[in-house]
Amino acid sequence: MIKRIAQTAGFTGLLAALLLTLLQSFWVSPLILQAETYEKAEPVAEVHEHAAGTAAHTHDAEAWEPENGWQRVVSTTGGNLVVAVGFALMLAGLYTLRAPTKTSQGLLWGLAGYATFVLAPTMGLPPELPGTAAADLASRQMWWIGTAASTAVGLALIAFGGNWLLKILGVAILAVPHVIGAPQPEVHSMLAPEALEAQFKIASQLTNVAFWLALGLISAWLFRRKGDGQYHA
Repeated sequence: MIKRIAQTAGFTGLLAALLLTLLQSFWVSPLILQAETYEKAEPVAEVHEHAAGTAAHTHDAEAWEPENGWQRVVSTTGGNLVVAVGFALMLAGLYTLRAPTKTSQGLLWGLAGYATFVLAPTMGLPPELPGTAAADLASRQMWWIGTAASTAVGLALIAFGGNWLLKILGVAILAVPHVIGAPQPEVHSMLAPEALEAQFKIASQLTNVAFWLALGLISAWLFRRKGDGQYHA
């Protein structure tokens, strides 16, 4: 079983990471590069988030960053691979508790992952272009983690709760982080035009939903293909 999980996660993570990198290279990265031209025109170091769920970066004269071209592509691919394999391991582990009876059920798991790790957190902390003002990094990270955890628990209760009380509790848990509210900067400001920011938000959401749907579909197909009888933990 352990080998089954590892192989499912490895192949799924690789394919999903390549898909995400391809979509980012043609759609998301050009928007980030365009926004960086506005940021680099400012002498002040900025803190920003490039995409939903990624760590914030501080730019200054001393900081190293990959150059445009192969360095940026390799760096992005490596980061995407680590994240994709991690999420694929999570899905494969969940399949051992509730195995998909058909491959298409992987789409539902993928949508649940997207809702948990992208949609719910970005309702309070939308993806930001370089040069956008942001609240304290530690506060944002804590809110993001709490929101993802609350969303996972809430969706689990709604989907698998044995009675309506548990399902109502799940809805309440989903709402808690949004009632509390995400940390916000004292002054909202950005260097890039609003139209560019709107494009970036749409691109980030669509590339992430494609990534999670691929992750769910591929992992479910591989997990079902690798029958329990083939492996012995």
